[in-house]
Order: sequence, then structure tokens, then C-alpha cells
Amino acid sequence: MRFYTKQHEYYCGIDLHTNKIYLCVLDGEGVICLHRNIRNIRTSKETFLRMIEPFREDIVVCVECMFTWYWIADLCEAEGILFVLGHALWATVT
Repeated sequence: MRFYTKQHEYYCGIDLHTNKIYLCVLDGEGVICLHRNIRNIRTSKETFLRMIEPFREDIVVCVECMFTWYWIADLCEAEGILFVLGHALWATVT
């Protein structure tokens, strides 16, 4: 199993749903910089890019591994945004 261990100024976690996305951007200290629910999936690409614009200089985007993650991975690749796919079974509970 490989873990993503690079440090960034901002971290964006996205909870994907079939008709909306919920995103949260944290800074390196764990302070919430952005917390939004994007309800219209048809415009979510443009809305997502607009919302993360202030943080794009050093951000990594992470989503859970489920059937709706492909479009956000493709968008991040096209936009030059670092992308990490997470899997719930990789997390450990202590």
C-alpha cells in the first residue's frame, strides 16, 4: 500500500454524490478555508474551479474511490491540479 506523503499549503477533500458534490479546503494547519455544497452537477466543473481558484498555487485534491470519481480526476489532470484517490479500507483506526 502506498500513502501520499507530500506537504501542501492547501488540501481539498471532496465527497461525491450523483447529483452534487460537497467540498472542503483546509490549510496546512487544518483550518477550514472553504466549506461548500455544490448542488448542480451540470455546472459543478466550472463552480469547482472557481471555488478553488484562490488556493490553486499549492493544492491537492482528494476524493473517495467510488463510481463517480472519474470526471473530477480527468478535470484535475486537464487543469494541472494534483489529484489523490483515497480508499476507505486504506484508513486505519487506532
